[in-house]
Amino acid sequence: MKSDSDIKRDVEAELKSSPEVGQTDIAVKVSGGEVTLTGFARSYFEKYQAEFVTRRLKGVAAVANDISVRPLAGMSTDPEIARLWRHSSFTCR
Repeated sequence: MKSDSDIKRDVEAELKSSPEVGQTDIAVKVSGGEVTLTGFARSYFEKYQAEFVTRRLKGVAAVANDISVRPLAGMSTDPEIARLWRHSSFTCR
């Protein structure tokens, strides 16, 4: 069984090397194999990718995803993009 410090090291390394997560401000805490992710991501996609990347690691028993989404200034948020898309004249064929 992996120690909490080994799991923490693995999670941090995986988050850092994952292109889907990007350069986010995510802190990792591990207790009894249960990982808590806190901090900030630029999108909901990055938030859930951080959780996905963490869950697939050996030794991780559970993940609490407490990451907040804080988009970069001037960028549209995911809900804004969805609303614009729904109201556009774009159709798929």
